[in-house]
Amino acid sequence: MIKTFTSIFVGIILVLPTMGQQTTQQASFGKGLLNYVASDSSFSVKFAPRMQARYQANSSFDGSNWSAVDHSFLIRRARFKFDGWAVSPKLVYKMEFGLSNNDMSGSNSYTKNAPRYILDAVVKWKFAKNWELWAGQTKMPGNVERVVSSGDLQLIDRSLLNKYFTLDRDMGFQLRHKSKLPVGMVVKEKVAVTQGEGRNIATGNEGGLQYTARLEWFPFGEFAKKGDYVQAAIYREATPKLMLTYTYNFNNNAVKTMSAMGKYMDLPVGSTSPLYQTDITTQFIDGMFKYKGVSAMAEWAKRITSDPLAKDDSGVETGSAVIDGSSLNAQIGVFVTDKVEVVTRYTQADFKNYSKLNDLKQYTIGISKYISGHKLKVQADISYTESNGNAQGILLRTGFDIHF
Repeated sequence: MIKTFTSIFVGIILVLPTMGQQTTQQASFGKGLLNYVASDSSFSVKFAPRMQARYQANSSFDGSNWSAVDHSFLIRRARFKFDGWAVSPKLVYKMEFGLSNNDMSGSNSYTKNAPRYILDAVVKWKFAKNWELWAGQTKMPGNVERVVSSGDLQLIDRSLLNKYFTLDRDMGFQLRHKSKLPVGMVVKEKVAVTQGEGRNIATGNEGGLQYTARLEWFPFGEFAKKGDYVQAAIYREATPKLMLTYTYNFNNNAVKTMSAMGKYMDLPVGSTSPLYQTDITTQFIDGMFKYKGVSAMAEWAKRITSDPLAKDDSGVETGSAVIDGSSLNAQIGVFVTDKVEVVTRYTQADFKNYSKLNDLKQYTIGISKYISGHKLKVQADISYTESNGNAQGILLRTGFDIHF
């Protein structure tokens, strides 16, 4: 399956240069492997493959002894991305496909037990000045760390907050608007109505719909080159830049343990409904600051639900439960040379007792060498994690990214 899938895309790339109605645009490293614009300006396409390889070593603590170090090597991400416009530059599209095991994992009967190749498949219509309507599957307007591309992170991977509380991707509609206010301030408003079960669902809506609203405030104006969604002070803001945001998400009759993420809350065969349903609310407050070679990001998340414990028709608990609670994540990065950055991160995640998860604290320090910005970099970090106030483990990671 993967071989066939890859062959199709390789074939497309080989055929494109031979098509007489298209012209090639010159591009430098990190701006796409191939770029095409139709000679009649009816469409454009950019193809940008990328990959992330990693080594990690982990040792856990059982209360009295540290375990032997567990080593692993993996391709964390391997992706093909296509984007451009069709008919008019006002109609933009993006398609991104994941080929690594991590990218494709998570299949179940609701995805027809098929690998989850599709990450993004979305069309964006710029129907008026400062207005955009999105339709399809893509990232939700959620916490800033999640919306930052995995290729633009200043540590090896995202935090525990993102692991347990993010909105991730979903299918539906998004409406986005930008307002320019006096004295250089900018406000961006984003709303979404989506299916509420995450990406690649092929069986229709099992619960209710998911509603999201996000407000972003830029008191000192916008960041250079969309740097509000790029970690690290890569673009060296000449003046201080700050983004403050609030996000509210309501998932009506949610059927998964982490709203649109996590596991389905299955009920016994013969129940009135095959899945347990409960309303889930998630909120985020986050911010991004950059000035010269310094960057800082902070996030707070909270998830609550009306009835967290899954029960069958007789009121008997099934063992499934919504993972709710709150989390705080903060990190600071400083460039110590032109291309080397040192980063520290602190994450705390607190869960309600019925979630069956221990409260966590994690301390991370990392270093990155940006050979060609985020497009070609080498990174390493080490994390110490506590569970319910006791040592849990130490994780060492290193890896590289290459993005054409």
